Amino acid sequence: MNPVSSEQQPTDFEPLEAYGVVGNLETVALIGRNGGIDWCCFPRVDSPSVFARLLDSERGGHLTIAPTGSFEAAQAYVDRTNVLQTRFSTAGGEATVTDFMPVPQRTAADDHRAIYRRVTGEAGSVDLSVGFEPRFDYARTVPTIEHTDYGVTAGSDGERLGLSGRCSFDVSRGAATANLRLDAGETRWIVLGYDRPVRIEPEAHGELLDAVVDYWREWTHSCTGSACPLEGPWHELAVRSELVLKLLIQRGVGTIAAAPTTSLPEAVDGSRNWDYRYNWIRDAAFTVQALAELGHLDEIEAYFEMCLTHCGQGTPAEMQPVYGLYGATDLTEHTLDHLAGYRGSTPVRVGNRAATQRQLDVYGELVVGVSEAVEYGVDLLSDHWPLIEGIADHVCTVWDEPDVGIWEIRGDPEQFVYSKVMCWAALDRAIAFVEDGDIESGGDLVASVDQWRETRETIRETVFRRGYNEELGSFVRSFEADDRLDAAVLRLPEVGFLPADDPRMEGTIDAIQRRLTTDEGLVHRLDGDDGLPGSEARFVVCTCWLVTALVDAGRIEEARRIFERLGAVASPLGLLTEEVDPETGRLLGNFPQAFSHIGVLTSALALTAHGGPANARSQSYPPFGLDDQPSTTYPRGTDSENTNH
Repeated sequence: MNPVSSEQQPTDFEPLEAYGVVGNLETVALIGRNGGIDWCCFPRVDSPSVFARLLDSERGGHLTIAPTGSFEAAQAYVDRTNVLQTRFSTAGGEATVTDFMPVPQRTAADDHRAIYRRVTGEAGSVDLSVGFEPRFDYARTVPTIEHTDYGVTAGSDGERLGLSGRCSFDVSRGAATANLRLDAGETRWIVLGYDRPVRIEPEAHGELLDAVVDYWREWTHSCTGSACPLEGPWHELAVRSELVLKLLIQRGVGTIAAAPTTSLPEAVDGSRNWDYRYNWIRDAAFTVQALAELGHLDEIEAYFEMCLTHCGQGTPAEMQPVYGLYGATDLTEHTLDHLAGYRGSTPVRVGNRAATQRQLDVYGELVVGVSEAVEYGVDLLSDHWPLIEGIADHVCTVWDEPDVGIWEIRGDPEQFVYSKVMCWAALDRAIAFVEDGDIESGGDLVASVDQWRETRETIRETVFRRGYNEELGSFVRSFEADDRLDAAVLRLPEVGFLPADDPRMEGTIDAIQRRLTTDEGLVHRLDGDDGLPGSEARFVVCTCWLVTALVDAGRIEEARRIFERLGAVASPLGLLTEEVDPETGRLLGNFPQAFSHIGVLTSALALTAHGGPANARSQSYPPFGLDDQPSTTYPRGTDSENTNH
């Protein structure tokens, strides 16, 4: 089958804002308002997909429960959980599908992996169809489907999915279908089990749902009046970001997937399609700031233990910016040419070449993150000080060399200003560990620290001399591109390089607002070429950095206004991709994106701490109740096998 162009199939794909996510701390499923599980990898988020209609509407595979005729649909989460509800309204009545995954060894007694779908009649009578088309190994395999005592099973090359339900399934050519009629008050269960089927036991499933709801509510931070670290109209948006981050943290190892998807394009029809199902070391410092203030110290300790273990596999020179979630170093990038891509955007990629890139800022991100974790009482130095010391020594030798920077450009390396600053930050925190008594000083370490101090000062002087443009009144992208800007330098105050109210930093904020920012405040990441064809939209995390920089500079009203604009472009469920189209508000890139949600949390924490909730307009934020959510209309002819919207 030849890939289908977006001109041929412009409406075969749901917009990303029409999806919710559920997960079990090992994998994540994307579920659309159309009732379809359109993306899911088993058993882990970095495994090959079993459903990939998100990337190919014809051959990708799905599990869909939806009305047989025309309907309207809306989604919402059960409050403060990752339990998703989709409500269908038809001419004859209403029904709600409640989707969730139990967390192995937490809400489930064993390690079983499954997606539970409870279908409840709310009013009148609704006819629904169930469509099951699993496609293992990124849709390279059409499995054999057979009837079982519980429903049907799909198997291929040792993999198996069992779909259980008290209904009659018809099996044909790698697919199974069934029909249901639900009256008000009636409930049915459809359960997808990985590796083995799940017996339908309505009472036990109901108890499991209650346990899953309790688990998520107990995990989220608690708020008690004015002591809440996230007070204000953005509270629900921030809670959703908190829950998204937890979904992306891998149970047992603590690493964070940057997103649960691959190859969702940064521009439709473009080639900027990347696989984000890996652990970026850069997320370290950001994660600490986002989760520590909310009391999630166990996650921070587990995250850094694994990150430092990964980074300590070789010398500091061999450190990678990104690793597999379980420590894999080989993330060789290849394409899946048999998949049409989201809205015809190819290539579809698996793996990520960034693992082989030189990104010098990563040293600073890691050491700054360790420093903040230590401040919160997490003991990381006892076991990992040799790695931190080795990083500081290595930075002294490489800080003045070019790299591809935080944005992982695929063109010629440059002397990126942000990379220099983060090298400074790595040395600054390593010096502080010794000066503050966290590490005993003596012998060779004294000489090392003297070298660190000297190099730290050299970096600082060099950045002020070569990385600041007096005419622009701003820090710039790189020593070579000294008339171009980079939104990453908004983080200079956050890492302590200079105060936010320093005139040079104030000028940088103003320059970035002039050159990289839309009228609505959404921020582009940088000026100039990045070695890739095509365009990109505005970056959510860069917008959050602008908000935080404005807060630090005392410009609270500006910060609040921009943050409200960002809240308004989140999906109705409060979910965010990597980028936003400023003209249409359309979400672009992998979804949901950890970096974006980390940014939301840190900006919300900064605003709350500096009085931002005062006079904030709550109506700027997405609604979070099911009755208030926007609905999508699916005309007659839509069914579980061929969804055209």
